[in-house]
Amino acid sequence: QVQLVESGGGLVQAGGSLRLSCTASGPTFSRLRMAWFRQAPGKERESVAAISWSGGDTKYVDSVKGRFSISRVNAKNTVYLRMNSLKPEDTAVYYCAARLDTSAVGTYDYWGQGTQVTVSS
Repeated sequence: QVQLVESGGGLVQAGGSLRLSCTASGPTFSRLRMAWFRQAPGKERESVAAISWSGGDTKYVDSVKGRFSISRVNAKNTVYLRMNSLKPEDTAVYYCAARLDTSAVGTYDYWGQGTQVTVSS
């Protein structure tokens, strides 16, 4: 069983930056593919960014490319999401998710509780 705990959300003005962190419990972190999802009020949850177990493969939704950066430190069981040039439309609850990195595509099995990010205009 993997437990994920997010931190780092908050209120920021448009154009500002935030860094989200997600720390995982258990000994399998280095085998996990990690991702950040978000869900805004009245909208479906969407995948924002993902990173392979080694950090060598990253993917982003088009709307955040060039502004967000996902990274991980396996020795700390932690994945990060650096968010720059934030826009009001980035406002959402951000969730950390994990699955065993056995293929490029798959369903995420483990989820954090979410952290709120609010970007004011």
